[in-house]
Amino acid sequence: MKKFLFLLLFLLPFLSYGQDALMENKDFPNGLHVVEFNASFNSANEVSWLNKLTDCKTERVDIAADSRWSKEYKIVVVPTLVIFNDGEEVKRFQANIMMTMEATKKELQDAIDEIIMEAF
Repeated sequence: MKKFLFLLLFLLPFLSYGQDALMENKDFPNGLHVVEFNASFNSANEVSWLNKLTDCKTERVDIAADSRWSKEYKIVVVPTLVIFNDGEEVKRFQANIMMTMEATKKELQDAIDEIIMEAF
C-alpha cells in the first residue's frame, strides 16, 4: 500500500485533467461560481450534474495537474465542491471516504438559491 501511495504521489504532477482558462488566472469574477476540485485519477467520480446547476457558473479544476489549487483552497479529499460568491468561499461540500460526492444536485442548488436570496 505504501508503494502505491508513493507511486501515486510521484505521478500526480504528470497527470493532466484539463483546466478552464478562467481557473488559470485564479480570478473568480463577480457572481456565483461552483468549482469542482477533483483529480484525474478520480475522474470516474466526477460530479455529473455540475453543469446542470442554475444561476451560477461552473468550473472544474484538476488538483493533480497543478497542486497550488489544493494548497490554496485546502482540498483534502476529491471531489470537493466549493461555492464562491464574488471570489469568496461561502459553502463547501466534500466527498466521502470512497471519494464519491454524497451531496445532491438539489442540496447544491438550494445553497445557491439561499445565497442569492440573502443578497436581497
